[in-house]
Amino acid sequence: MLRIWIIIILAGVIIYVLFRSRKPRYYNTPYSESAMDILKKRYANGEISKEEFERMKNDLRS
Repeated sequence: MLRIWIIIILAGVIIYVLFRSRKPRYYNTPYSESAMDILKKRYANGEISKEEFERMKNDLRS
């Protein structure tokens, strides 16, 4: 009886491992920032003026 339970548990573990390895792993995909995010960071860091920020923002929206 104990052998049957061991076999059932091992089969369950094997099935779990096989199905788990087939799932796509999206967490390895690098995050890419949008152009607007980059523009906001540049403005926040003082790399561009408010006028440049507004002009570039309008360019991105059109």
